[in-house]
Amino acid sequence: MSGHSHWATIKHAKAASDAKKGKVFSKIAKMLTSASRHGGADPDMNLKLKYAMDKARAANMSKDSIERAIKKGTGDLEGETLTEVTYEGYGPGGVAILVDAVTDNRARTVSEIRNIFDRCGGKMAESGSVGWMFEKRAFFTVERSAMDEEALMSAALDAGADDVRTGDLVFEVLGSPSDFEKIKKALVDKKVVTKSAEITNVPKTVVPVSGPAVKKVFNLLEELDEHDDVSATYANFDVSEQEMKALAAEAAK
Repeated sequence: MSGHSHWATIKHAKAASDAKKGKVFSKIAKMLTSASRHGGADPDMNLKLKYAMDKARAANMSKDSIERAIKKGTGDLEGETLTEVTYEGYGPGGVAILVDAVTDNRARTVSEIRNIFDRCGGKMAESGSVGWMFEKRAFFTVERSAMDEEALMSAALDAGADDVRTGDLVFEVLGSPSDFEKIKKALVDKKVVTKSAEITNVPKTVVPVSGPAVKKVFNLLEELDEHDDVSATYANFDVSEQEMKALAAEAAK
C-alpha cells in the first residue's frame, strides 16, 4: 500500500476522534474560495470546485458556509486574496513529501513550512525536486473485507478505472483525474462502498521505512497537516501492516 494510503488512513482515524471542526471547515473554505476564484462558481464546469464541495459536504459543512466561501472567490462577497502553492521536501528516511497550501501570505507560509520540516527532521527542497515522483490520479480505496477482489476489479475496470492494487488493508482503485466523477458514480451504482474517494498525488515508487523513522515521518506529516494553510500532504513511504495498525490505533485515541 502506498504512502498516500498509509497517511490517509491515519488522518481518517484522527478525524474520527478530532473535535477541531473549526480548523477543518477553515481549510475547506479556503479550497472552495480558491477553486471558485480560478474556475468560476459552477461545479459542473469546475472540477476542482466540485471536488471541494464534496469534501465540504462529507465534513458536514453547512450549505450557507459553502455558498459564502464560493461567493468570496467569485467576488460577490469581500474576502482575502488567496494563492495556491505546492512545497516540496524530504522527511526522515529520505521520504519525498509534497505539501499543497492555500495562503494569503506566501512569504509567511513558506517560512513556517520550512520551520516545520527543520524541526521534525526533514528538509525543504527546490521546486521540481520531488514533484516528478508523484502523479495526479483519481484514487479510491475499498476495505479488503468488504468485497471480493475479482468482483471489485471487474466493477472498477468497467467504471473506467485503469488499475486496481491490493494493499495490506485496502484495495486501491486508480484512474485518470478527468474520469473521477464517472468512476465514482459507476462504483456507487454497482454498490461498491468506498472508504475514500479523491483526486490526489500518488507516488510512482515508494521508500521502505521502519523502526523509529516511521513515527518521525508521521510526526512531520501531522505537523504539516495541522498548519492552517495546508490543504493536503503526500508522501512516498511504505511501512509494515503491524506498524501501520499500531499508529492508526494511537491516532484514534
